[in-house]
Amino acid sequence: MKRRAVLSGVGGAAVVSLSIVSAVSALAQTPGKVYRLGHLGIAAASEAYTRETTLPELAKLGYVEGRNLVIDGRVGGLTAMPGLMGDMLAARPDAVIAIGPAATSAAHAATRTVPIIGFGSDPIELGLAKSYARPGGTVTGVVILVNELEAKRLSILQEAVPERRRVAMLLSTTGNPVSEPALRKAAAGLGLELLPFTVATPAEYPTAFAAMRAAGAQALVISATPEFQNDAKQLAALAVEARLPTVCEWADMARSGCLIGYGPSRAEMRRRMAHQIAAIFRGTSVADVPIELPTLFEFAVNQKTAKALDLTLPAGVLLRANEVIE
Repeated sequence: MKRRAVLSGVGGAAVVSLSIVSAVSALAQTPGKVYRLGHLGIAAASEAYTRETTLPELAKLGYVEGRNLVIDGRVGGLTAMPGLMGDMLAARPDAVIAIGPAATSAAHAATRTVPIIGFGSDPIELGLAKSYARPGGTVTGVVILVNELEAKRLSILQEAVPERRRVAMLLSTTGNPVSEPALRKAAAGLGLELLPFTVATPAEYPTAFAAMRAAGAQALVISATPEFQNDAKQLAALAVEARLPTVCEWADMARSGCLIGYGPSRAEMRRRMAHQIAAIFRGTSVADVPIELPTLFEFAVNQKTAKALDLTLPAGVLLRANEVIE
């Protein structure tokens, strides 16, 4: 069952600003030019999702793969990214999409001239931009407000399972930089005890879940990282086995088995990236292309997972969800 997504005013000014930038630069497109767009990420699924969401929007703006657009996708782990970026730069891209903080940082470290459009990580927190309205460097993109939304997810989980006070948090050594002190403060405000567990690779997942059980964890926040999104089914299955209700960063992770998925509309954010890319292709300096914040949020609940955990979720949680998976 699906309901409408929740719209927020956060980031609206950036959307309006970019629309104005795109309109002003629309006439600057170079006739006959073929644009090269690089794509760097840790998973092939990220590039597939870009093709599903960003490229159709980019085509509406006049940039069509196979006609005047070439996509150069590179996938690899953290240690491989410098080499992948070097190979990509040899092909002289007009811009590079970077999915996640590792890719964004690697792309920026490799070039100070090619525009970078990051997804997920905050360029200001990474030290790569001066402000959302005017980044001032070579990096723009869309951000997911990691700390603010992790605190919100913790609150939703507490509302869903109010009797469970010891909450584990799964973190990645290469994921989005989550402020543990900020989350501990949020947990304390909710009367929760936060138990962090960090992994470097998927091979460490079983050990981490065993440690959660040994520590007496009663629920779990799976933090916002591209790796965990990619491994959502595996992590959700381990959580059910460990009898841990979970909250994850995207609504579609609830469809993969997490109890709750809450976060920005990933599809909408990827479509907004197309407008940033188009503005750059039309001649706008990346330094003047606003970084965008989420405006549309999705909240999904998986009742199948609730039943597997013998949970009855509060009516208020189910009513607020815009998708309930039966």
